[in-house]
Amino acid sequence: MTNTTQQPPHSGAIRSPGSLGSPTLTFDLTAEIKGLREENAWQGGRNSKTLVKNEDFRIVLTVLQSNALVHEHKATGRISVQALSGHIQMHVEDKVFDLPAGHLLALDRALPHDVKALEDSAFLLTIAWPEAGQRHLTEY
Repeated sequence: MTNTTQQPPHSGAIRSPGSLGSPTLTFDLTAEIKGLREENAWQGGRNSKTLVKNEDFRIVLTVLQSNALVHEHKATGRISVQALSGHIQMHVEDKVFDLPAGHLLALDRALPHDVKALEDSAFLLTIAWPEAGQRHLTEY
């Protein structure tokens, strides 16, 4: 992440997500993904890092090992999932969506979904809440 101060691409167990209180934020996603895969949590099949965290908006970078599953859950906000590398599959209600690298899926509020990695993968989850006070998630 880059704003007014230089920070390493990842900070291990102690992480401080950016706030849009700064006029701009930039991220080297390649370095962020590499960093997540070097942390101990990656050995468990997945790891994630919140890049931006505000009351009404969040961006989370997630890496999954092949065959890792994020069990069914739902969010109170609208979300988008953008596959950055690898290939993920999302089950949304009774539909299956294949998301190879470069594909994006947008979901309305409260739709039950799960995510499965068909190969080692990385994706960006963006969450926008209808109101700042309604920012509760059941998983993430």
